[in-house]
Amino acid sequence: MCGISGMINAKNVAHPLYASIRNLEYRGYDSCGMALLDAGKIQTRKNTGGVEEVNQRERLTQLSGRLGIAHTRWATHGVVSRENAHPHLSTNEAFAVVHNGIFSNYQDLREELEAEGVTFCSQTDTEVFVQLMARHYQRLQNTERAFVAALEQMEGSFAIVMISVHEPDRLFCAKRDSPLILGLGEGSNYVGSDINAFLEYTRRAVILDDDEYVILTQESYQIRSLRDGQQVEKDILHIDWDAETTRKGGFAHYMLKEIFDEPQTLRQALKIPDEEIRKLAQKFVEVPQAYLVGVGTTFYVAQLGQYFFSQLTGRYFPAISSDEFIDIAGVQAQDLVLAISQSGETYDTKMALNFARQRGAKTAAIVNVMGSSIGMQVDQVIMQGSGPEICVVSTKAAIAQTLILLRIAVETGCQQGSLDDQQIDSFHTAVKRLPDLIQDTLNEQSGFLRNIARSTSWVPNWLFLGCGQYYPVAMESALKMKEITYQHAEGMPAGFLKHGTLSMIEKSVHSLFFVPLPGQQDLHRRTLIAMEEVRTRGGTLAGFVFEEDRHAREVLDYAVELPTVHPWLAPLLQMTMAQLLSYYAALDLGRNIDKPRNLAKSVTVG
Repeated sequence: MCGISGMINAKNVAHPLYASIRNLEYRGYDSCGMALLDAGKIQTRKNTGGVEEVNQRERLTQLSGRLGIAHTRWATHGVVSRENAHPHLSTNEAFAVVHNGIFSNYQDLREELEAEGVTFCSQTDTEVFVQLMARHYQRLQNTERAFVAALEQMEGSFAIVMISVHEPDRLFCAKRDSPLILGLGEGSNYVGSDINAFLEYTRRAVILDDDEYVILTQESYQIRSLRDGQQVEKDILHIDWDAETTRKGGFAHYMLKEIFDEPQTLRQALKIPDEEIRKLAQKFVEVPQAYLVGVGTTFYVAQLGQYFFSQLTGRYFPAISSDEFIDIAGVQAQDLVLAISQSGETYDTKMALNFARQRGAKTAAIVNVMGSSIGMQVDQVIMQGSGPEICVVSTKAAIAQTLILLRIAVETGCQQGSLDDQQIDSFHTAVKRLPDLIQDTLNEQSGFLRNIARSTSWVPNWLFLGCGQYYPVAMESALKMKEITYQHAEGMPAGFLKHGTLSMIEKSVHSLFFVPLPGQQDLHRRTLIAMEEVRTRGGTLAGFVFEEDRHAREVLDYAVELPTVHPWLAPLLQMTMAQLLSYYAALDLGRNIDKPRNLAKSVTVG
């Protein structure tokens, strides 16, 4: 949701702190700010807008101090305004905090403080905490004890970092249901929402668990339990990600870079040990029922997994959107729930897993971010190893998740005997070639896709259509178009056309078809019927078709021809090309591609 960062070292932290929130901006970009402690005074600068914009206006990098905190906001409580931007300062200017999450009881506490004469500067739930902190310090005269006392009164989710004039050499941090991770440097220490906050400076990290707080100094850190105050010992993890991968590398946007990263991302997904895949597949074989859950892009990935399992194992494992899971899933003890989440912090998915665990179900997850909440709460986690994904919309992470689900489905089919050796060998041969095939296709088709995007970016209404396993691809691709172009795109099964949607067809309404391989005869026939229905009624047709599909090409006004690929892998190739088409459409429209309006990378609140 929001990005928070804190650091302490022997030198001025203004520049590295600024770089830190710039690296976290994909978590929110409604406003940002920094607070540094220098000469016994907290200096705070903040404003609305993106990080670079605010720095130009407020000169964030001209602040000074050896320790500081920073924040980039995705607004929840309180409108987007300078007053509501973080950091928040106590009335006595002795404490400053940044916060990610939602304090659910803030209104009652605010009314209590106002009754005592406290004047608030913002509408946020976060300011309640810092004013409460000042009240507790006045009573206790001890920063750590006041920090714990204030946290004990707060209900809801939080990752919080605080500085105080009373403790000029310490940062205070705590978490519950929101991500927070420590970075351990040489003569410097860091804290952030995720590892991108400090990846440029250290690869040594400590993952915090819920209801833990930290006192961080330049040379040391101390972790304690909020419940009993006992010290907690933690393993130090080495981060494999390279800071260079978070930079654009010559590409105009992170989204474009991350699309072109997909071949390498797939190679990493293929490196996940077979033993991990077999272990999870065994659970699918053994359980009476399994559910695939995700929300947004990961829900469509889960839907693809639903098709994979149905086709390769003969079993129906429903895909359910995380936000609807509790209301619809009849999950029972001994069932399996597999969650998919790039961040590993998605609120709705965490709630779905909590519900499943309460019912006695087994749980597993595919996540990308090391030390994430979801990864730590499930029985088995598969780390997809996609590296940092900075653009708010998910591209390479979704492709990797799709391939991992396919690997699990193939292994499940192998274990239960529904696939023969020839089918398995054919898949393994084809999947090894997939990264190079996607690389070649990106290089060969990017110019053509850009030309199509330039010709069609003006289109206000799109229909994205597919049959069978291509239906979730159509849904996910429509989402991409909506996310970054702000143009309407509706994904649906191709068969839906004749059940009402044909009434919309006219020349200005464009239809994008995800055409199956000709060898997938039934799916191919059904798709062609839908295409002819649109053509007959004067609609404009575009489509992704595979080579030697002469019939489909003749029907289409815009045809993107793709190389023949194994049928189980065809959806991945089309998904990648649709991502690139949406990118070029947004580019032609002049949209803020990496940071689309109103969106954030990780939705950590309900």
